[in-house]
Amino acid sequence: MRPVDLAREHGLSAQAIRNYEDAGVLPAAERTAHGYRIYTPLHAQALRAFLGLVSGHGHQTATSIMQAFNQDATEDALRLIDESHRQLLDDRRTLQSVEAALRDLAPVPQERGDTYIGPLAGRLGVRPATLRKWENAGLVQPRRDPRTGYRIYSPADVRDARLVHQLRRGGYLVEQIAPLIAQVRCAGGVAPLESALLDWQARLSARGRAMLKGAAHLDAYLRAREL
Repeated sequence: MRPVDLAREHGLSAQAIRNYEDAGVLPAAERTAHGYRIYTPLHAQALRAFLGLVSGHGHQTATSIMQAFNQDATEDALRLIDESHRQLLDDRRTLQSVEAALRDLAPVPQERGDTYIGPLAGRLGVRPATLRKWENAGLVQPRRDPRTGYRIYSPADVRDARLVHQLRRGGYLVEQIAPLIAQVRCAGGVAPLESALLDWQARLSARGRAMLKGAAHLDAYLRAREL
């Protein structure tokens, strides 16, 4: 097969096929007397395996996996796959902790206007040093007055501080709170977060399914190499 024959099935360019070979994603091709590459069904299976892995593991990890297998570094390739699955499991656990934390939250009142560290600490019943500690951990991100250097807490910052305060009283650790606050900021508040969490769950599920599909193509490629 020519590069274009391999490329056509996946809507790629012939140059992309050559680049994949040069990168070690595809096994080295034999050449004609005039230097043209000759690809085989084994190369087609390698390409399917790589593209399947990309969907579940990402381009960089998929590239490293294929390079390792093509260099007969099987243990390195399997370790990369294991680490990618572990990352997916960690992401699932993070999602579960965020969902559990949300169930423990009381409604947060709508805030209006900016405030400073002293008044906010007084409203929450904590010391200003506690707010500074939360800021250092990235849980609250007040801006600074360019003239005085004082911390200025926007309504969104006050919302985050209230959420952190609730969760800390509920026994959550700072490292457990961080992903929740990040999701609240991304969603623009607690109310829209439910749909964001559903989308997050859907993306994790799609990633898991893609990993299964990529594994099937990879297994077919490895079996073909053994023939």
